Amino acid sequence: MKLVTYSVGGGEPRVGALRDDAIQPLDAPDMIRYITEGGEPEGEPVPLSGARLHAPVLNPQKIVAIGLNYEDHANETGAAIPEKPIVFAKYANTIVGPGDEVRIPPITSQADYEAELAVVIGREAKNVSEEEALEYVFGYTNCNDVSSRDLQFSEGGQWTRSKSLDTFCPLGPYIATRDEIPDPQSLRIRSVLNGEVMQDSNTSKMIFPVAHLISFLSTGMTLVPGDIIATGTPAGVGFARDPKVFLRDGDEVTIEIEGLGRLTNPVREE
Repeated sequence: MKLVTYSVGGGEPRVGALRDDAIQPLDAPDMIRYITEGGEPEGEPVPLSGARLHAPVLNPQKIVAIGLNYEDHANETGAAIPEKPIVFAKYANTIVGPGDEVRIPPITSQADYEAELAVVIGREAKNVSEEEALEYVFGYTNCNDVSSRDLQFSEGGQWTRSKSLDTFCPLGPYIATRDEIPDPQSLRIRSVLNGEVMQDSNTSKMIFPVAHLISFLSTGMTLVPGDIIATGTPAGVGFARDPKVFLRDGDEVTIEIEGLGRLTNPVREE
């Protein structure tokens, strides 16, 4: 099933199931409630063309992100291959949906794109084994881990600050439930900037696969329904290019992951 958070005519966001070119409303007040309690069809389908899609999960308790999780990305940055997952946080203020603006504030001139597979947790996970970890996944969606490189590499190495500016975590357009993505380690992943492919890789190249990340994070940190794990980005990011490429006013960036559709956002400088 493909699940969306959507609104119509300026109304409140609600949850629906995406079916071809229509959305079937579901009787759940938000995605986290749907994850925990489920929901039944309610009312007539809504044409997709008449709906606004929001980020699938609007207010997760946690957004846990992983750094340097593709060997080619670590190599392009000159970093050592990590022996354990590198963990940092993003916050709910960063979340925007498909079509929403990524806004670049005056404090940064080096905003960068990062295509990432995002994992949505489906049930409480604590001290989970790697063998059982995928059973705790509700589904998957596209993520753009927008990053301010000048903040990241100054101020003593502020990963969380540099990646938690407002609008710096586009998600969507939908969550594909776990049954639709039987193997999260075999998905093509791309970023496209103004029509040019910048990243083109496969989740099989992760250093630490999804199951390992869930097991690692759940040791001492309870993951709860709706939590999001951003699993890292492959090579091709802007700051590692020659010449460097950063997001500018008027740009359009798209994240594409096999089975998860296309997440496109315009860029605006504040």
